[in-house]
Amino acid sequence: MTIHGAFRIGLLGGLGVLTATLIGGAVITLGSVITYVGFALFLALGLDPIVRYLVTKAFPRWLAVVTVVVALLGVFAGFALAIVPVLVEQMTLLYNTILKFLTSYGSLTELETAIQSIIPLESLDVHATFQGIIDFLSNPANIGSIGGGVLSVGAGFANAALGAFLTVMLTIYLVVSLPSITAAAYSVVPASKRETFVRLAEQVIKAVGQYVIGQGSQGLTNGVLSFIALSLIGAQYPALFAIIALMFSLIPLVGTITGSIIIVLTQFLIAPDNPALTLTVAIYYLVYTQLEAYVIGPMIMNRAVKVPGVVVIISALAGGALMGVLGAIVAIPVAASVLIVFREVIIPAQEKR
Repeated sequence: MTIHGAFRIGLLGGLGVLTATLIGGAVITLGSVITYVGFALFLALGLDPIVRYLVTKAFPRWLAVVTVVVALLGVFAGFALAIVPVLVEQMTLLYNTILKFLTSYGSLTELETAIQSIIPLESLDVHATFQGIIDFLSNPANIGSIGGGVLSVGAGFANAALGAFLTVMLTIYLVVSLPSITAAAYSVVPASKRETFVRLAEQVIKAVGQYVIGQGSQGLTNGVLSFIALSLIGAQYPALFAIIALMFSLIPLVGTITGSIIIVLTQFLIAPDNPALTLTVAIYYLVYTQLEAYVIGPMIMNRAVKVPGVVVIISALAGGALMGVLGAIVAIPVAASVLIVFREVIIPAQEKR
């Protein structure tokens, strides 16, 4: 190899590395935008089966889309108008209850003693913990970090609200334009392979849509049953905790358990003098988690996406490790899509060899 040839290869290799670095940096910079678009596409695919169902009932495509979008916005608006005032009222009562609990003792020592009587000293030294908090707050050097943390929290809420708004708008746009987007994607595929590609893509779209509907149905079931059960039990703030149960149920595997633990611990915190109530709530969620794991979940998900249990666990854990909560949510339909490709493409190809 001549010096000029080696120089040319090195130059091209360096340019390739530089290009890959620039592309990676652009992807990282646009990470939030990519997340919004991906999640909106995920939701749009979930709404598409409803649109298709209306089309089979003699609805024109445009009317089916308008009906679904209006119904979706109406559900959100009605949900907000019905729940937000109750949530504000119950969150205010919850805050006042916790504040009353914290200020019902004559001194900090009495409060420490009361909390320590509940929590074993081996698990948590309440006095040392309180002293550490007081020392931190009394140090002027930490005021800046506290203020910066408050600003960061405020900015986080603002970004979350903006992200939710953008996701809803993108979802509506993608629901309207999904046929044209898929048609454009199909036209790029060579004609000799287009029929197979369209068949696989339609199966993947169907699997993702059924999963979204199934996961939403499971969360709605948990929220409704939680509201009914907590109201019958006489628990505090049933509407607030029903919303918490619904939201956490949207997270695969650990969502229902995590939400149940939060609800039980909060019930104990706001009603420490009524352990029977907390125990009843804990028993209800213990029974419900088993019911969801062995009856409700399989009944809904077996109709939605047929994915083996071990694949569900592995994909959810991998998605959560890579992209957090959103990754865990989208990991299962991605796994279902991979299984479809494996079953329809790889296995037949291997059989022909």
